Amino acid sequence: MRVRALATLVTTVLLGASLAACGGGNDEDAPAAATSAGAAFPVEVEHKFGRTTIPAKPQRIVTVGWNDQDFVLALGEVPVSTREWFEEYPTYPWVAAKLNGKQLPTFSAEINYEAIIKQQPDLILAVYETVTRETYDKLSQIAPTVIQSGDFKDEETPWDVQTLTTGKALGKDAEARALVDKVNAKVDEAKKANPQFAGKVLVGDYGPEKGQHWLLPAKDPRRSIFDALGFGTQEQGEDVSEERLDLLDRDVLFVNGATRADMLKSPVFSRLGVVREDRTLYTSFDTALAGALSYSGPDALLYALDKLVPELRNATDGDTATKVNELT
Repeated sequence: MRVRALATLVTTVLLGASLAACGGGNDEDAPAAATSAGAAFPVEVEHKFGRTTIPAKPQRIVTVGWNDQDFVLALGEVPVSTREWFEEYPTYPWVAAKLNGKQLPTFSAEINYEAIIKQQPDLILAVYETVTRETYDKLSQIAPTVIQSGDFKDEETPWDVQTLTTGKALGKDAEARALVDKVNAKVDEAKKANPQFAGKVLVGDYGPEKGQHWLLPAKDPRRSIFDALGFGTQEQGEDVSEERLDLLDRDVLFVNGATRADMLKSPVFSRLGVVREDRTLYTSFDTALAGALSYSGPDALLYALDKLVPELRNATDGDTATKVNELT
């Protein structure tokens, strides 16, 4: 499970220094930057605390949300610093292709204001994060800050909305729309080829270890691909004890964060019908697929669809003789 930590406090003097270093430069450079970028800038992005104006094409982007870097990279930009989450992230195929040998620095797993200030950003993205008013005010003193819309609960912004929001902030509306259309076309193709997906309840067991099970609830971005394919969500969400593993026994089970061999060590788990009848998919946390489902940007979803759809077909074809392969 991802790390949560208290944000590092930064003195008013340090924040003031940042404003002196970054603010004036933005005002002088905005006309030239806006002209070179065409008519895209300035742009305004509305969010739950109002709206943010981005005066010119961002050159130094810092991502503070857990997965915001995935959306920035999909749109062809490389952040100068990102929130630390999966250490393997730069090695994932869709990420490495966009980095093309460039480094992707991280600041920490907590919101470290001092480290962010040192990057002298001209845009901060913090969509996939529970941003309080206090946090927003601190970040927006450093640079224009884009957070999630008030239309969704914290950390429940759909991937397509996050893509379009990021695209608007970067002045890349058309590119963002094209990415959304590309993913939706691939989803539609998979649904058409597999009508049996519709209505079946898929339980996402996230990070099971030592008898702990965390069921991805409805609207969690980490199960967005299953929702898009037409699968239903179990009623119960979040923490489930070993004694209530019956809650996992629905039409399809996806175990994200453990191998088949590890899970079958539990006699209770092994007796579940969804396990005995081979309607369960497994992937460990060290796979790119696990990362793709956690970051859930458009390129990550395209990668995940290629991996998941064949095994979801095997799990739902109604033939117990069909083997469901472990996902790598």
